[in-house]
Amino acid sequence: MKKGLNNKEYYAALVIPKEFSAKQASLRTPQPSSPEIEIYINQGMNTAASTMAGQILQAIVDNMNNTVRTQILEGLKAKGATVTTNQAEKLVTPIVKNVKNVNEVGKNSANGNSPISLFQPLWIASLASAAIIFIAISKMPVSSRKENFLLKVKQIVTGAIATLVIGFGLTWIADGMVGLNISNFTDTALFLSITSFSFFLMISAVLSLVGLKGIGLFALLLFFGAPLLSLAPEMLSPFYQDWVYSWLPMKFMIEGLREIFFFGKGLSWNTPVTVLVWIGIVSMVTTLATALKRSVVKGHKTELNA
Repeated sequence: MKKGLNNKEYYAALVIPKEFSAKQASLRTPQPSSPEIEIYINQGMNTAASTMAGQILQAIVDNMNNTVRTQILEGLKAKGATVTTNQAEKLVTPIVKNVKNVNEVGKNSANGNSPISLFQPLWIASLASAAIIFIAISKMPVSSRKENFLLKVKQIVTGAIATLVIGFGLTWIADGMVGLNISNFTDTALFLSITSFSFFLMISAVLSLVGLKGIGLFALLLFFGAPLLSLAPEMLSPFYQDWVYSWLPMKFMIEGLREIFFFGKGLSWNTPVTVLVWIGIVSMVTTLATALKRSVVKGHKTELNA
């Protein structure tokens, strides 16, 4: 069960110990012993969803308490038995519920939304960097396919440097100035740098294909995608789950930060990092391929003019 919580399989879990039935039966005896039920709330997975799931499980236990209390009292009444002082005390709350938070979000985490708080500035910084570098590169004269290819390589290298600054700079601001609880500064900064570089490459690839008008697409992703990131996928309609949320590249940033912040896993070659790296690789290949395509077009135009 705990492994499932750590693997983000459950928002909350209800555990009934082996001795539950024996203790429940003892409530009918002069020496009663209250049975216990443990409820685990997986805060780090999604605060709102885990809290809701925990409340549902607690309500189930409360209903069980009412049912057990009624059954025991009716059974004792039918037998004409009296209720001892110990029994009366135990029957107030026949079943004891122990609520425990696991993978806690802790203090200064924006109520567990610190990963989402970091998304918007990182996305905007990555978008601005990609646009500025693209404009600067586009204004440089190109006379051959090789020069155009090298120019794209310089664009990518410049972006790598810029996103490294974005990753470490944003982590420093969040930790030192905003006061968010950054448990592992280096891992967080490196992950944000990888994420920013992946976003930069993805944006650059689209700009290389369609030009600056492609910025509108990423502005729409920010506008419509950001509100969905704070919700658990199960809270969304099937359409949004399958056709919107599942295609949002930024969700992997949120998942990766949750693992670092709340699950104590640190930076590793996990699913979020793997997906972000592949997004970057495909985008990089696309950007470099557009350099060759544009050179061919320019050369064709030159022949026509001649």
